[in-house]
Amino acid sequence: MSRGSSGIVAGLTAAALVAVGVLAYQASANAPDSVAAPRPKASHSASATEHAKPKEKSRPAALPAGSGTGTRVVYALADRRVWLVDADGEVTRTFEVMPSALNPLPGTYKVETRSGAPTKGSDGVMIEHVVRFATVDDAVVGFSAAVDGSMESPDPTLKTGGVRMSRADGDAMWDFAMVSMKVVVVR
Repeated sequence: MSRGSSGIVAGLTAAALVAVGVLAYQASANAPDSVAAPRPKASHSASATEHAKPKEKSRPAALPAGSGTGTRVVYALADRRVWLVDADGEVTRTFEVMPSALNPLPGTYKVETRSGAPTKGSDGVMIEHVVRFATVDDAVVGFSAAVDGSMESPDPTLKTGGVRMSRADGDAMWDFAMVSMKVVVVR
């Protein structure tokens, strides 16, 4: 083989390796939650762990009364649950979430900004589909899904505002909650 053809082979090999790497990354980023690698549990004090455990319910909770009208996202702090509600007042999806360390006061907010690309959250976890709607103690509060599918309890010593959900629920939130959409926070 001549020097020119060995350079071409090396270039094609390098391009193939880059393509395989990109495809592997895309496949891992889009893997269903059921096959995502589990994240090691962080240790917290007993009271923080008890506080962060989602409530077990046999059926989804009903949409809270007094949560507004029209198209909106309803976030119930005590139930650790979100409802996506269409213009007719019909719930299109409801799911449990892991609350952030900082919670907004009950009231009506609007989606301020969105970010779809994977990024590092304020707790150091890679997240995607971020839908921001409030600010508490100079920390932005928003819905997001961890790229690895985890829903770890937040470290109560950090000023974090990430309300975490599963990747499937994060996809649904991303498709539903556009900028300026109403977000109603209830107790």
